[in-house]
Amino acid sequence: MERYEIETFLTLAKELNFTRTAERLLVSPGRVSQMIKKLERRLGGALFERSSHHVALTPVGRQWYAELQPARQQMQRAIDNAAAAFAGISGALRVGFTTPWSGALIMQAAKAFNSRHPRCTVELHAVTYNAAIATLQGEDVDLVVAALPIDDPTITVGPLVFSDTRALAVPAHHPLAARETVSLEDLAVLPLITAAGIPRAWREAHFPRRTPQGHPIRHEATAAGWQEILSLVGAGQGATVATVCAGRYHGRPDVVYVPFDGAPLVDYALMWCGAGDTVGFRKFVQTVVEFAPHTAGRSADQHSAPS
Repeated sequence: MERYEIETFLTLAKELNFTRTAERLLVSPGRVSQMIKKLERRLGGALFERSSHHVALTPVGRQWYAELQPARQQMQRAIDNAAAAFAGISGALRVGFTTPWSGALIMQAAKAFNSRHPRCTVELHAVTYNAAIATLQGEDVDLVVAALPIDDPTITVGPLVFSDTRALAVPAHHPLAARETVSLEDLAVLPLITAAGIPRAWREAHFPRRTPQGHPIRHEATAAGWQEILSLVGAGQGATVATVCAGRYHGRPDVVYVPFDGAPLVDYALMWCGAGDTVGFRKFVQTVVEFAPHTAGRSADQHSAPS
């Protein structure tokens, strides 16, 4: 069995889309389909369930993917280690982060990375969320850790490195502050305060216009930054969507962070522009994933790690 056949299977198992798989492998979708059919004939059964609108791994396909993926990662690490030994990893990597908790993860990874590759330095840059994409596109940083989703074709979304429970930040005197949890329907109770200039995909995902049951959600105030938002919340002007970690890092007596019950987690991922194809870049991404919480390091749909 040839390596390119294994690579085709692993890429399709991750993408679950023939067109995107073909784009990543620089072949035609038809070539991908032929390769998978050849593998299935050789193995004696279907690896994928597929229709015109759906591609999914069969139970055997999931098992094979789980067994092959670690071997593929080990091979890539061996290649990277050899390249690093010959070429050396040097220079500087500029890494941005939008929250102090993701910054703590990057600092931990940077310390380990510097000990392994002392000729390469890691520069940390705190950036606001609405500026994170611009700093990547302007080449002010090489990669950032920011919350999903991102809907920008110029940005590559890599491994998820952190997930946090969504919370509603409310005035301390409001009745919701006494609750143990809130629901997505409670977004209609208070007007939402948002940051000016946040990306559309992030605004629509975290600050919707209607609750799941269709009740309208008021959007009445915007602020320039996080501290201004909290000041408006504390003054009773409304609420804002945050996370449980935000409550630990940005606690104040006039604001209470109430976790959502049943709401999706907020995922944070590594992001960069371009291919991220240097040895040092790939090794740093691997180091961040190594130090990420055990629930992280996974990839969402269309997310990729440099390989």
